Amino acid sequence: MLSTSARLLRLVSLLAVRPAWTCGELAERMEVTERTVRRDVARLRELGYTVDSDPGPWGGYRLRPGTRTPPLILDDEEALAVAVGLREAALSGALGGDQAALSALLKLRQVLPKRLGDRLGEMDAAFVQTPRAGEPQVAAGMLLELAAACRRGERARMAYRSWEGRASVRDVDPYRLVHTGRRWYFVARDVARGEWRTFRADRVERVQPTGRAVEFTEPLPDPALLVSRASATGPYAVLATVRLPVPMEQALRSIPATVGLHRADGPDATVVEIGGSSAEGLARYLVSLATPLRVLAPDAVRRALLHRVHELLEDNVEEMDRPVPDTPPRKRS
Repeated sequence: MLSTSARLLRLVSLLAVRPAWTCGELAERMEVTERTVRRDVARLRELGYTVDSDPGPWGGYRLRPGTRTPPLILDDEEALAVAVGLREAALSGALGGDQAALSALLKLRQVLPKRLGDRLGEMDAAFVQTPRAGEPQVAAGMLLELAAACRRGERARMAYRSWEGRASVRDVDPYRLVHTGRRWYFVARDVARGEWRTFRADRVERVQPTGRAVEFTEPLPDPALLVSRASATGPYAVLATVRLPVPMEQALRSIPATVGLHRADGPDATVVEIGGSSAEGLARYLVSLATPLRVLAPDAVRRALLHRVHELLEDNVEEMDRPVPDTPPRKRS
């Protein structure tokens, strides 16, 4: 005879596959009495399932969405489908940068039977995520390891390779993962330096827990703001400061927070710091914005911008000075 817990799981599974069941049908399928069915339905309601019932001999039970999130019963194929969907959502950033997909996937993988965990691992190895042009790819397994490190609340030892290709091993206190729409960043406190740092997730080669619990003290940093500042200001060979005669909200639409570091300059203007590999590259980017702006510093970027604008003017003047070829008269039909 099934235990109460197993019987409740069986009842939920039955209610989920059909719009409605009579009490007699459920009793027959579960091999219990109708009284037991009514008692089990009451227990499900206490757990947060919304089970509607209709009175009378032909009445029955039906499951509808409730106001809380109760336990979810999935068969093997459904569990794999959910795990794969969460994996793709995490890699694509479809749900934003709040780690929701990663957190859900981590919880699901922890409770999957070994046979399903093995199958999911095989699928992870077989699937290839196509990155955007020029963007590195982060393995789903590494994202899960970093998410698990953030959830554990203990110090970790991380092997990391910098943008210069220099390898290092450092102790960090994991805090958050942030997705910018282009990349994943791992936010942690660098123990040796005693400061908060952001690390590109695709450059993390290994992360291992040390077993030492960590308690963060207030105030805690805003992880999204840390990533925005780090990605906007360095490491770059050239940093430029420009002023846009538009409010902050409009400036952010022209220059995203992951590209520049913004500060309001009154209600109708915004000053933005932008990094680049060269003054010429920054000038090309500023021209591509197609918006009014003024370069405050440095002079090298201002000169490069003027040079680029003059080139565009000369090219277009030359086009206007060229004679327009004669157009042959159209033949009448």
